[in-house]
Formats: sequence, C-alpha cells, structure tokens
Amino acid sequence: MRPTPDDFREAVSRFATGITVVTCVVDGVDHAMTANAFASVSLDPLLVLVCVERESRFHEAIGATHSWGVSVLPSDAEQTSRWFATKGRPLEGQLERSGHHRSPRHGVAWIDGALAAMECHTHDIHRAGDHDIVIGEVVELKTAVPESLEPLLYYRRNYRSLRLRDAE
Repeated sequence: MRPTPDDFREAVSRFATGITVVTCVVDGVDHAMTANAFASVSLDPLLVLVCVERESRFHEAIGATHSWGVSVLPSDAEQTSRWFATKGRPLEGQLERSGHHRSPRHGVAWIDGALAAMECHTHDIHRAGDHDIVIGEVVELKTAVPESLEPLLYYRRNYRSLRLRDAE
C-alpha cells in the first residue's frame, strides 16, 4: 500500500528545520510567508531555494518579481513565524506586526533581529507537485550580531529551540 499524505507528513516532521520568512514587493505592496522548506544550493554561483505552494497568494507575488528576501528567524520569533504562516491574514500592513527594514539593493523586507538575511534574484523556478521550487541567486546578505543568538526550529509539528550538548 502506498503512503498517504498523512503518513508522509508524519515522516518528514521527524526532520528538524530552521524557519524563515520570505518576502517580496509587487507594485509597492509587501508580500510575505513563513517557510521551512529553504536550503542552500550552490557556492558558485551563490544559490538558495525556497518551496512555495502554487495555491498561495505568495506564489503569484514571487512569480511577478525578480527580487525577494529571506530572513532566518531566531528562537524568540515564534509569533512572527505564526503570523506569516496565517492563511487569509490582511495583505496591507502585514509587516507592521513585525519589526523590519529594507535590503540595500531592491528594498525587500528583512525581519529585524534575523540571524541572517539575504536578498535574492530569481535564477530559476521548477514545478514540483503542488509547489514550485524557486531558486535565487544571493546578491546581498547580512548576519546577526551577536553570534550567540539561537535559531527557531520546527520539529514534529512544533516549534523548538536549539539546546547544545556539553562537549565531552
């Protein structure tokens, strides 16, 4: 018998992921979504990917622009993650709930306090089931100071934080 979507969700929930907020601007309006399907792809050129559900309004937005941002969330940003994962939230003013600033090149929103923030230019888009894999070339980035900040994680359908084990 083939695995069901619920079986699959349970299996992939056993893989801990970081949490990001991906943003873009279309016709002067900010769009944003929470994503844990994010990964580095290449060092030459510098490429990352994010998976975007084709039925989401963010899908249309990211397809309409060339520039987009990624903010890697710290452990104290669970509410930010939940907000940008809320379906049907108001589009206008959605960033006002979260402190943010603009990237230097094209002004995509970066979430304040992010562990890392990147501005990307779309390199390629690949269809994959009910999502598209959007690959972006990183054209700007910054990392957080202090380096002691911890990431927000998602594991087994719950938010988690990193706890380092003592070295033996």
